[in-house]
Amino acid sequence: MYKLIAIDLDGTLLNSKGEVSTENRNAINLAKQKGIEVVLCSGRITSSVQTLSKDIGADNYLISGNGAELYDIKNKKILYENYMSRETVLKLIKFCEGNSIYYSIFSENAIIAKTLNYNVLVYNSENATKPVDKKTNINITQNIYEYIENGRADKFSKITICDNNKTIFNGIINKLRTIKNIEVLDVAHMANKTINTEKGEINVQYYYTEVTSKNVNKWNALIKLAENLNINANEIACIGDNVNDKEMIQNSGLRNSYGKQCAIYKRNWRLYSRNKQ
Repeated sequence: MYKLIAIDLDGTLLNSKGEVSTENRNAINLAKQKGIEVVLCSGRITSSVQTLSKDIGADNYLISGNGAELYDIKNKKILYENYMSRETVLKLIKFCEGNSIYYSIFSENAIIAKTLNYNVLVYNSENATKPVDKKTNINITQNIYEYIENGRADKFSKITICDNNKTIFNGIINKLRTIKNIEVLDVAHMANKTINTEKGEINVQYYYTEVTSKNVNKWNALIKLAENLNINANEIACIGDNVNDKEMIQNSGLRNSYGKQCAIYKRNWRLYSRNKQ
């Protein structure tokens, strides 16, 4: 029997509008009724994941920043962290600025960017329908290097880099791989999000990658939680759709060959409430 279910957010639990369906909410409630710990595991910042965790009732623990932080919601305590150093972040800012690359920095409680574009535009769109206390904090500043250097943010979980041209994006990835002591997420597909504007719904498409500290992934944080709760790896079920979910799916008790995960694990989640009645 599975004692812990870890669920990715974007592309998995959330739909293209950033919403959680009634079907998924019911499945989470059913799992909780059976004594199963449900944990959201996301690349989003801690405060954003916490808002969603509380909204759906999976509000004991969360994993944010692709595994950079494991957070105990009830006790307001960090159980594990692996953040990027300020020095590394400043080096990456110089790299992005010197190559005219769009980037955003994810600190513990805010996203820092120059403009509302790509993934930051999507988060801003989601904020439009949220009450003030549930909005993702987005700080727009023209001099990000100075902002970070002066200590106006800390605990950096990742830097997200985006472009809508595949050739340019692949060139960026190749250059990033020459930088030491970082992990570069190898994402080949284009993100496709739907946002609401005054003119109606529009699609936002872009290629992106996420840069973190070495050895940051969702599974490393998840196994720390499992050890804390005396749960074995084979008692964990993981659901996700992207490369940053690979380690947790391959190492958990509910496994399948990578590449089939999106269809299989989303299907399992949709059918969970019906199969467990």
